[in-house]
Amino acid sequence: MLTKNDIAPGFELYATPDQKFALQELRGKNVILAFYPADWSPVCGDQISLYNEMLHIFRKQNAELVGISVDSKWCHSAYCRDRKLHFPLLADFHPQGEVARQYGVYDEKTGECGRALFVLDGEGIIQWSYLSPVSINPGADGILEALESINSKKEQHVATETPGR
Repeated sequence: MLTKNDIAPGFELYATPDQKFALQELRGKNVILAFYPADWSPVCGDQISLYNEMLHIFRKQNAELVGISVDSKWCHSAYCRDRKLHFPLLADFHPQGEVARQYGVYDEKTGECGRALFVLDGEGIIQWSYLSPVSINPGADGILEALESINSKKEQHVATETPGR
C-alpha cells in the first residue's frame, strides 16, 4: 500500500456512463481518495453517506472527495442517484482493480478494493493513508487531521515568505 510522501499514481476512470474523470483535474486541491469494496454493502453505505454529509467540511479544507470501487459505471450511477451523492464515484471496473492495484489496495481473494483512504496534497503527494478492516467504517477523523496538517504547513510556508511577518 502506498504511504506518506509517495507520489499518487494518476488515473482516468468513468465517473458517469459517458464521462471519464482524471485525477489530474484536481491538481492544486487536496484530494481524498476513498477506495471501498462495493456500492450496496452496509458498511460502505454508512461510510459513503458520512462522507457525503461532510463534503462541506472537506471543501472548507480545499479538498475534493472521490470514491473508487470495482463496481461498474452503471452501478455507480444508480447508487449515486439513490443515495443523492454529491461527489464522484469512479469505476475501477475494467481492467478490474487496475487503479486499486497501483495504490496497493486491491484484494485478489475477493476481487474488490480494500477499504482504504488516501489524502493527497495539491501536488499529488500522499500525505496520509489508512487501510481499514473491511467490516469497519473508518470514519473521517484521520482525513480531517491530515487536511488540517496540510493546510497548516501551507499557512506556515506562506507566513515565512510574506514580508512583514
